[in-house]
Amino acid sequence: MGITGYFVMPWKCLVVVALRLLFLVPAGVPARSGDSYLKDNITVRQGDSAVLKCNVDNKVSRVAWLNRTTILFTGNEKWSLDPRVVLLNTAVTEYSIMILNVNLYDEGPYVCSILTNKKPESTKVHLIVQVPARIVNISTDISVNEGSNVSLMCLAIGRPEPTILWKLRSSKGSRVITEGEYVEINGITKDMSGSYECMTSNDISPPDVRTVQVTVNYPPVISRARSTGTAVGQKGVLWCEASAVPLADFEWFKGDRKIFNGLNGIKIESKGKQSMLTFFNVSEEDYGNYTCVAMNTLGITNASIILYGPGAIHDVNNSASSPTNSFLLLTLVLTLSFLSKF
Repeated sequence: MGITGYFVMPWKCLVVVALRLLFLVPAGVPARSGDSYLKDNITVRQGDSAVLKCNVDNKVSRVAWLNRTTILFTGNEKWSLDPRVVLLNTAVTEYSIMILNVNLYDEGPYVCSILTNKKPESTKVHLIVQVPARIVNISTDISVNEGSNVSLMCLAIGRPEPTILWKLRSSKGSRVITEGEYVEINGITKDMSGSYECMTSNDISPPDVRTVQVTVNYPPVISRARSTGTAVGQKGVLWCEASAVPLADFEWFKGDRKIFNGLNGIKIESKGKQSMLTFFNVSEEDYGNYTCVAMNTLGITNASIILYGPGAIHDVNNSASSPTNSFLLLTLVLTLSFLSKF
């Protein structure tokens, strides 16, 4: 399209062809008579202003600016109705125009044509418009199960052609994972959960950055379950911690018997990744092996924890003992019962 030139008065239509023929000369001829100065391309950023300069001298009788075949100015008279195009009042040896708020459609050739001693000359200026890189489409946040295949997309525009860089920001830090519009992950793991940051840049302006949150669901994994020694009459606490997405539900057992909160002076408190079994007044009957069960919609796991008295023989690191046959049966029953809720 370019800058649209319109004719202010109807009579001007009669002279348009004549003016174009007058100024229709080869590109690259210098505008200053007797001067060999050639102008370079002009590069501006979209939204900025562009100044197109043309040198003249006292031998010039007529002068005009054209955009392709559209006349913008002839002398001091404006032919274009585009309010963004203005004539600059600079030195008498300079005939320059300014284009305000340049957009992509302004790009192209501009010609300053002059008539010197009845000899037409011109100089051609090519306006190049650079567009800052901008993300125009990106994948939405997703939630997938561990082991799934994941495809992420980030599309950007800009001139020059922008580059795209992907980073993964997670609890383990930040790292670059790939370049380009797409990220393909085969068999995603829980360690690959986090914010996937798409950054695009073409050095015209600061990078454009957007993120996609990828949540990876996985079954519970008990990360902490340590046996505890407590004397009779003292307060004893057993801890159980499980990582899972979605968060795990906890249940406690002693042998095959499920423990309920508030019975026999025992409190069960579960919050987030942790569950705590508290004995406010430990008795001899409280000593023994306890099982912490963690479960979510993707699976179930357990760990054995021992509450023991002073001098008892125990394994302080007994945090994931192999379940007994009776507990295997209990786990199966719990799994079926839990999954039936969904």
